[in-house]
Amino acid sequence: MTDLTRLTLAEARDKLAAREISAVELNQCFVDAIARATSLNAFIVETPEKALAQARASDEKIAKGEARPLEGIPLGIKDLYATEGVQTTAASHILEGFIPPYESAVTANLWRDGATMLGKLNLDEFAMGSSNETSYFGPVVSPWRRKAADGRISDAKIVPGGSSGGSAAAVAARLCLGATATDTGGSIRQPAAFTGTVGIKPTYGRCSRWGVVAFASSLDQAGPIAKTVRDAAILLRSMAGHDPRDTTSVDVPVPDYEQAVDASIRGKVIGIPREYRLDGLSEEIVALWEQGIAWLREAGAEIRDISLPHTRHALPAYYIVAPAEASSNLARYDGVRYGLRRTGKDIADLYEKTRAEGFGKEVRRRIMIGTYVLSAGYYDAYYLRAQKIRTLIKRDFDLAYASGVDAILTPATPSPAFALGEKGSADPVEMYLNDVFTVTVNMAGLPGLVVPGGLSADGLPLGLQLIGRPFEEETLFSLGQALERAAPAILLPESWWH
Repeated sequence: MTDLTRLTLAEARDKLAAREISAVELNQCFVDAIARATSLNAFIVETPEKALAQARASDEKIAKGEARPLEGIPLGIKDLYATEGVQTTAASHILEGFIPPYESAVTANLWRDGATMLGKLNLDEFAMGSSNETSYFGPVVSPWRRKAADGRISDAKIVPGGSSGGSAAAVAARLCLGATATDTGGSIRQPAAFTGTVGIKPTYGRCSRWGVVAFASSLDQAGPIAKTVRDAAILLRSMAGHDPRDTTSVDVPVPDYEQAVDASIRGKVIGIPREYRLDGLSEEIVALWEQGIAWLREAGAEIRDISLPHTRHALPAYYIVAPAEASSNLARYDGVRYGLRRTGKDIADLYEKTRAEGFGKEVRRRIMIGTYVLSAGYYDAYYLRAQKIRTLIKRDFDLAYASGVDAILTPATPSPAFALGEKGSADPVEMYLNDVFTVTVNMAGLPGLVVPGGLSADGLPLGLQLIGRPFEEETLFSLGQALERAAPAILLPESWWH
């Protein structure tokens, strides 16, 4: 029997439409694959019965000629999205057992278009992390492994990136045809780069945040992780759209992103920011970047050197703004209305015991940082200055695009993926540095796309990042397709985890 998990989303959609396969058959293949992949710890909750029930309904729709855009397509949902009747935890002990009575806007859009839900995907707790090691439910293991010079494969467990590590690992390991994810400072793009998958963070406001557990409200944005650029385009078209329940949701038309994938990039102007050539950047990352430039030039794009002078301030400013917003958003988890509750001698004692036990170490650290920078005497010195820097970062991009640049090409990460426990255990700043190429995009509210570009010396995926103008995701998809065509095939790992 053909392994249907090796299909791309677009291929599966076309086979379903042609009735070469059934939705039940397709979903059962992924249900079986998930059951064999528990060692990756990609899922917090599996929902095979729900997926197969939705698949049966999809087969009926297809038989009647009423197929919707994602009819019968099996997806994984990051456990930051509220799913009606299915546990939603944000990978935190404080929300363990919480079952929402409502559906997030994005997942409702996916079910409207016929997709099926295989389960809820693991992540860094409350999306705070760059390696998926902060989850209360344990770390996610990447399906990729390091390869030595003599060709031997290491047994060291590799991180899939974060916070959307479960989403990236599940797509890379062929446990779903696509996955929802969220990006606050790189949490779609960095794990995509680490796992050889495609991830897009849309423009802020393109996808509704309603029903997505908040980390930093002015930075969070929903988006997909998929196997290919085309698959990501198909998913984003269903996920995006105006939602009056989210005051930051922008009422603009959602284009046919799949149609944009095949558009010519001839004459597009690609900016190369000199400030991203950081001291100490590894030679293989620099070589990948230069290769990406060459691929776009060969496809007809014009390459132009640009300056984004406030880039060097982006990471410290981000780690003031994001924790400040997190400290406010996470104040609602107090043990009173829902989630974990620990009794105390009075209400203050209840709060302290519940939050101390319910939140993990990294979440507590960021709440403390955020509370500090918002406190009297420090607000002006830290938070206000960080917001001013944010404005300057956005102005840098505005000036670049005003000069005629259509998109910007950068590396996605400063290194390939690393082993579990290898970074951040003693110095959390070491882990924060993984976001150095991605946080500017969130600070400026821009769209960013990551595509695989090649493999590192030890056989791990490396990604290239494209940054676009606001609400011009179509340009990123056409440029991403050009890179995908030019880049060597990134063969997905063999299933060692079965």
